[in-house]
Amino acid sequence: MINAVRLLAAYDEQLRTDAETASAVSVARHGPLHLATFVGGRGFVTYRDLGGADAATIRRLVPAALAHYRADPEIDRVEWKTRGHDHAPGLPETLLENGFVADAPESIMLGEARLLAVDVPLPDGVTLRRVSDEADVRAMSAMQNEVFGVPVGDDLADGLLDRMARDDGMELWVAEAAGRIVSAGRLEPVPGTDFAGIWGGATRTRWRGRGIYRALTAARARSALDLGKTLINSDSTEYSRPILERSGLVKVSTTTPYHWRR
Repeated sequence: MINAVRLLAAYDEQLRTDAETASAVSVARHGPLHLATFVGGRGFVTYRDLGGADAATIRRLVPAALAHYRADPEIDRVEWKTRGHDHAPGLPETLLENGFVADAPESIMLGEARLLAVDVPLPDGVTLRRVSDEADVRAMSAMQNEVFGVPVGDDLADGLLDRMARDDGMELWVAEAAGRIVSAGRLEPVPGTDFAGIWGGATRTRWRGRGIYRALTAARARSALDLGKTLINSDSTEYSRPILERSGLVKVSTTTPYHWRR
């Protein structure tokens, strides 16, 4: 029997703050907030909890965090990652008042890696492999941008290539058909924890519903187990959530990213 309460406690203890900012260029502290700066001018706000802050305290925390990033001309965008199970009175309203825009909520999915590491048949002509060459990384990133409706550019690929050069443990996996990438995703083992994250899952529209994403997830889960990681985490859209649920992961909460742009 999967214990969702236990999994959520492990998530809060192991995956928040330091684990989220390990690849940051710098991290500053402001009260309970961790204010991270990443390559490419991206700011990221996170915390384990807000220490019981009331609405008045939160109304002070948000502009103070934003002032930290406004003072750095290299920062052109900031993400504030909220979680549905946090005690944070008035936080969504305060973020909106300070110029943040909410993305769609996603499900926080957690579970045992072994439940995902199953044999999944692939359609004829489809193969899976791990990639690391620059040309493959750029092709993968362009496909993901296209699927997610993001203008195709160099930011995603440049960020991934920078991380690979620093060898932070991230793995990139793709599914191909006739030499063309049709699905892709990352595996991110979290040092010092039981977790590996599966991120960036994207599949071209005409290839969906054929087991490719599930097979790609199974390949990443097997790799996680090989690395000694027993738990999997993912922030899932409503497309990928049912696939992960069928594999045995459970929804323990929600996360809504709020974005500010200079």
